Amino acid sequence: MTVTHRGSGRRYPARRPLLAAVCALALAAAAAGPLGCGGRPGPAPVGETVRTDAGAVRGVRSGPHLLFRGVPYAGAPEGRHRWAPPRPVPPWNGVRDATSPGPLCPQVPSPYARISSTEEDCLVLNVTTPPAADRRRAAPVLVWIHGDGSVGGGSFFDGRRLAARGLVVVTVNYRLGVFGGLALPGLEGSGTFGMQDQRAALAWVRRNARAFGGDPGNVTVAGVSFGASAIAGHLTSPASAGLFHRAVMASGEGAMDMPAGAMGPGVPGYPWYVWRTGREMEDITAAMTASLGCGGDRPERTLACLRALPVRRILEVPYIMNAFQALAYGNATLPELPPAALRAGRFHRVPVLSGATRDEHRTFVAMAYHAAGRPFTEADYDRALRTAFGAGSAARVRAAYPPGAFASPALAWAAVVTDRMWARGTQAQHDALAPYVPVYADRGAPMFLPLPGGFAFGAFHAGDVPYLFEDEAAEPLFTAEQRRLSAAMTGYWAGFARTGAPRGEGLPAWRPHRVDRPYTQSLAPRRIGPVDYFREHRLAFWDGLS
Repeated sequence: MTVTHRGSGRRYPARRPLLAAVCALALAAAAAGPLGCGGRPGPAPVGETVRTDAGAVRGVRSGPHLLFRGVPYAGAPEGRHRWAPPRPVPPWNGVRDATSPGPLCPQVPSPYARISSTEEDCLVLNVTTPPAADRRRAAPVLVWIHGDGSVGGGSFFDGRRLAARGLVVVTVNYRLGVFGGLALPGLEGSGTFGMQDQRAALAWVRRNARAFGGDPGNVTVAGVSFGASAIAGHLTSPASAGLFHRAVMASGEGAMDMPAGAMGPGVPGYPWYVWRTGREMEDITAAMTASLGCGGDRPERTLACLRALPVRRILEVPYIMNAFQALAYGNATLPELPPAALRAGRFHRVPVLSGATRDEHRTFVAMAYHAAGRPFTEADYDRALRTAFGAGSAARVRAAYPPGAFASPALAWAAVVTDRMWARGTQAQHDALAPYVPVYADRGAPMFLPLPGGFAFGAFHAGDVPYLFEDEAAEPLFTAEQRRLSAAMTGYWAGFARTGAPRGEGLPAWRPHRVDRPYTQSLAPRRIGPVDYFREHRLAFWDGLS
């Protein structure tokens, strides 16, 4: 799908939030809250009322877990604080109720996620504690950064399944779309406000983890899709140093480019899928806000005008949220292009668990064509190949991926882009990290939800997330094999959060990935074990073509 902003003629990828649809269907609103302090703490009693550095909060008991919801980690980014770095939470007196999810950050509904919000006082997080029997010593903390970048929130991810493995689980809201990525000349934090929110949440975790039975000296930051890409940024951001000790990136785009047309007809190619220069983000801001009456050649006046607008008015601009699903580099938060920093070894030395699903791009082919009621024909396939690779290379790609070898031309195109864009980018990220830190590569699990329309989604983008987070509505849909896979995946993640290596009692061995000895663990209902990722995704062909 292509979006063109009226009056600008510029086109932007419309990355519809199917991940949010998965969350809405498969993930119930859940738990999480504040954390912090340095050092290795001893056991700490945790009850329904906990004192954070800003005040006391009262949570709710859910079986063996305690849930603290909607706990603020930064002040409201509204008024003159809209498009400004996050500020401290104003302290409160008494006990703050933390038994219900807090507000979502501003967002608009989509065909895949019928959720919306105009509430700016949204920088909250949720905490789920492990069972009391596991609280005899400080627990590892896992901080979850949700994906998409224009829709969603931490409360859609119920941490009880992972907390049952002995983790304190924290899920985070952060500013989305234009509110997280707007850029203007001279504006402090330009293009990185959502990423700064995530960093503020991690800093708050370090200050408050002990109060919830967590170990602030053992924090894993984990995320999916856009959230995983942001973690690639945190790995290279000087300001994020010391805030986490392990990193998990699922279906991330941090080392990925984007061929022309890969995200839909008319969407241009980019050298990097998620990274933009500050100037590029400023250009997007100018194009997308032109209709709001806040233009001009004086950025300070433009900013004052935009800050004075109601949230609802800003959200009326078509596609203004989707256009800002990128992060600016060349600034204090991201001084250099993160993939370049990773390749050069200029990143925080922490163990990394990273991977992708087998059929990443089926999600986006379905959104651009199938969900829009438009069949993807063989003529579309040939046209897409020429757009992405040029006439000469298109013939070579077609020979390697003949449409007759797939159930449909749509699945052939999905396989091409999965291998060329997602698998190649994922492998490049692993190879960049492996010379410096332990890297554990995986290929994720197939989806289990009966999504409408009959499209063969396979193991699509972020489809492994529901195996990790609790959902009472989705649980009955699991087969016995899928329940065992969910148990294995949460066991691996808990082992990684605890020790820096994905291991657990009774689980198949998972070796680290090395450039000279590649290793990727396949996580599937009927088999967990090594897979030849390089061969199965034809990376030798793509390396030769490039």
